[in-house]
Amino acid sequence: MGLTAGIVGLPNVGKSTLFNAITKQNILAANYPFATIDPNVGVVTVPDKRLDFLANLYQPASLVPTSIEFTDIAGLVKGASTGEGLGNKFLSHIREVDAIVEVVRCFDDKNIIHVENCVDPIRDIEIIEVELILADLEIIENRISKIGKKAALSQDKEVKKEAELLTRLKKALEANQTIRSLSLEDEELKMIKAFNLLTLKPIIYMANVSEEDLLSGSNSYVSKVQEYASKKNAKVIVVCAKVESELSDLSEEEKKSFLQELGVSESGLDQLIKATYSLLGLETFFTAGSDEVRAWTFKTGMKAPQCAGIIHTDFERGFIKAEIMSYEDLNQYGSEKAVKEAGKMRLEGKDYLMRDGDICYFRFNV
Repeated sequence: MGLTAGIVGLPNVGKSTLFNAITKQNILAANYPFATIDPNVGVVTVPDKRLDFLANLYQPASLVPTSIEFTDIAGLVKGASTGEGLGNKFLSHIREVDAIVEVVRCFDDKNIIHVENCVDPIRDIEIIEVELILADLEIIENRISKIGKKAALSQDKEVKKEAELLTRLKKALEANQTIRSLSLEDEELKMIKAFNLLTLKPIIYMANVSEEDLLSGSNSYVSKVQEYASKKNAKVIVVCAKVESELSDLSEEEKKSFLQELGVSESGLDQLIKATYSLLGLETFFTAGSDEVRAWTFKTGMKAPQCAGIIHTDFERGFIKAEIMSYEDLNQYGSEKAVKEAGKMRLEGKDYLMRDGDICYFRFNV
């Protein structure tokens, strides 16, 4: 499944430095606005210790982790929705992602220019939120103008439903509410899916702090962001872009040692990758054998045939059964043979809801 998260924020908040660390790509990270003009894209693996166990057990010729695509989108500024700072172009890039990661500056540094001349994370968050709201409002108003008269005169129930929904969304946006904050039914979400509304996309706030504040665990800016995010049912990840940049150049062993010295169990970027995976409602199933051990991404709530279709459409079309064992059982018993002898290997049919950690062999006939 191709899944993407867009990294956004005002200029000079540390977006590109963090993106460099995430993907180990050396893109331009300069101390002035719009150092990143075109969106930079990098594919990163989702950390999963279960893969290490499976690789040791099966000794496969190939090991394939699951991944998420991160897009570094150039800094937005006030007025982006009306074209300021190449805003319309940047907003179009955000429409293409599945989730938004907003980097918020939570550090003081006189040597790094702030586009608003002082550090205020809540103001920065609200600047971007307003621009996204205004951009969505324009999309909604354009659609209303196209179908408004038709809805008033037509007897088509679907057109009337859409017009009523759009009017409701318009009122919410005009009241400075995001679409994600509304309680929309599945049918309503389907109606507006094609619009790729920016404020409907799930969001994570990434508080970028200094190295000193990361070590101390105390930062008044972060506290404000956390308070703000809690009201929006959003998650906050605290990270130091400078530290993450240094970590990205280290081997796994060196990275573990460095994190221990910092008193941190997991890097901020690993937390981000996992949080983004969770935010999108994603889980992992595995296929395992001597040829290949592979992690596959699926949406929570998918059934066995749909997951088989992620591997190949023929698997879904000709689905018969899924032979499944859980990672926990395999880890406990130590081998497929022992799992079978313990009666923990299962045959599941078309209505089986896949679970995170399922290890599968799909039976099909086309």
